[in-house]
Amino acid sequence: MIRLQLVGGGRMGEALLGGLLAHGWASAAELAVVEPLASRRQEVGERYPGVAMLEAPAAASASLLAVKPGLVTEVCAQLAAAEATGRVLSIAAGVSVAHLEAALPAGTPVIRAMPNTPALVGMGASAITGGSVAGDADLAWAEEILGAVGIVVRVAEPALDAVTGLSGSGPAYIFLVVESLIEAGVLVGLPRDTATLLAVQTVLGSATLLAQTGQSPADARAAVTSPAGTTAAGLRALEDGGVRAAFLAAVDAATRRSRELL
Repeated sequence: MIRLQLVGGGRMGEALLGGLLAHGWASAAELAVVEPLASRRQEVGERYPGVAMLEAPAAASASLLAVKPGLVTEVCAQLAAAEATGRVLSIAAGVSVAHLEAALPAGTPVIRAMPNTPALVGMGASAITGGSVAGDADLAWAEEILGAVGIVVRVAEPALDAVTGLSGSGPAYIFLVVESLIEAGVLVGLPRDTATLLAVQTVLGSATLLAQTGQSPADARAAVTSPAGTTAAGLRALEDGGVRAAFLAAVDAATRRSRELL
């Protein structure tokens, strides 16, 4: 029997497939991708030989739902019909545990997750929460899967809205920061390709520094800010522009919008 079928062969589904194979979580023969679009099945199948490419769900020990929220109820019915009633991990945005449990056979262990797009390069940040019958072993299983493409934290389901506002939507905030830094570099005289290279590496290096040293962002900022220096002048301009408040407002707005989608 298939050990895990990934229902949805889009970018996130493929990212998880690649991560599981790269980390040796399963062999290609133990995995399947369910994707109704024939051209996409062929494309993914060519990149991952040995992985079964299915048009519809089949019997499997576990399933991962990587489909659009509007398709979840239909897919859950297909899983039940195919007797794929093992563990179900859903990364469908805004679909509650209660909705998943109601759409699946009673007693199905359900785990709901909120990953983000850096999972596409193995640097994702995911949060998970378990359903009414999901135990510690089920959550640990979900952590293994999502851990193949980044870090994983456990939260209570209501906190998933805040996770959505922070890390789920967060990559877009960072992309805007990088975009702005590039434009600023061009404004002060740098060629665009040079500004792009420097801006991307600065953000990557800064995040890596925090991750590897465990230093707080406030301490790291203070360490590179000399009194009356260039960095102090730049930071003052950012504070005067309300950048800190804008980030607070962005996360709050995205969190509130996530709650409205449920």
